[in-house]
Amino acid sequence: MNIEQIVDFATATSAPQHYRPAAEKILKGDPEQSVRNHYDSPCGQFNVGIWEGAVGQWTFNYTEHEYCEILQGVSVIRDQDGNAKTVRAGDRFVIPAGLKGTWEVLEHCRKVYVIFEAKA
Repeated sequence: MNIEQIVDFATATSAPQHYRPAAEKILKGDPEQSVRNHYDSPCGQFNVGIWEGAVGQWTFNYTEHEYCEILQGVSVIRDQDGNAKTVRAGDRFVIPAGLKGTWEVLEHCRKVYVIFEAKA
């Protein structure tokens, strides 16, 4: 391993992967999303990149632990009981594995993600 293996987001050239949540998960809007995964660990449990989402709302079930840093936009994350957290540019937080609820993008959202998914 050497300094050449450092992944610099400013110069990373990862191609975006565009997708939408499964139709049965979409609650409103057309939440087109893209991800630029800049790093995958050799063990496959850790990855890092940039996610972007269009206005809309969908359900989620986190099986992974995710650190997020919102770079742009506004979203509302709700748990199954309806408790809500609004996140916007500058916010940094962790979503623990096991959280179920909805993610609603109010203004086009862009975030850095760092994901760890434990082996089953």
